[in-house]
Amino acid sequence: MPHIDARHAAACRIAEEAGALALEYFRKWDKLTIDIKGHQDFVSEADRNVELAVRAALAKAFPEDGIVGEEGAPTPGASGYTWVIDPIDGTTNFINGIPQWCVILACVHQGRTVVGVVHDPVHQEMHHAAEGRGAFCNDRPIRCTAKTSLRDGSVGIGFSGRTAPEGIKRLVGACTDAGTVFWRNGSGGLSLAYVATGRILGYLEEHMNAWDFLAGHLIVAEAGGSVWPVNADEAIAVGGRVVVGGAAVFGQIEALAKAAYDV
Repeated sequence: MPHIDARHAAACRIAEEAGALALEYFRKWDKLTIDIKGHQDFVSEADRNVELAVRAALAKAFPEDGIVGEEGAPTPGASGYTWVIDPIDGTTNFINGIPQWCVILACVHQGRTVVGVVHDPVHQEMHHAAEGRGAFCNDRPIRCTAKTSLRDGSVGIGFSGRTAPEGIKRLVGACTDAGTVFWRNGSGGLSLAYVATGRILGYLEEHMNAWDFLAGHLIVAEAGGSVWPVNADEAIAVGGRVVVGGAAVFGQIEALAKAAYDV
């Protein structure tokens, strides 16, 4: 457990440093150099440079740990711990001056996510958790919603070019039929953090990459929410479906996912 505590503390510190660097780039968003990786899939000089900074900090703190990031090649490790990082989640927002993006760090051990950090430097909110220790926003404990009806709030939804559009179309229709408000902000990581703070009822996305969701997945679980189980090692390899929510509405959110995706 001390190994996890040390990595939790370091993840928060490194995320804060990375967020400060990313914020410098965000303040000059209209002057960034942008490359296109695919349909609605962008990368900026900020993504690359922030990831390099995070990798360097992790390598210095835990030289035996592996690192998997969105922008760079995987770094193998010997300790059994692997860091899974997204330097800027919500890049489309970031490069267009929209303040809905975050820095994500997760640490995986033996198929489990043991540390998760989703840091929003614009609003100075660091959502973080370590396995078995609860979830926090900065120093404040957080909990998922206790609401029992989808009609009492909003459900976050996500979509990317990795999946066919039919699923998200069915999901929007299912949300409307259920009487809830479907909500999308362009950052899956930040949306998961909002589930953990009780701001939205839950979140669904047909497929997410590991660096986008492992940290938030842990934070939701530690905040008392319910989540579809995931093996972190498998997620690193192929990604996965994400379905999370407050415990009392999770069954209804799960039903939305099945109606949208299992067709």
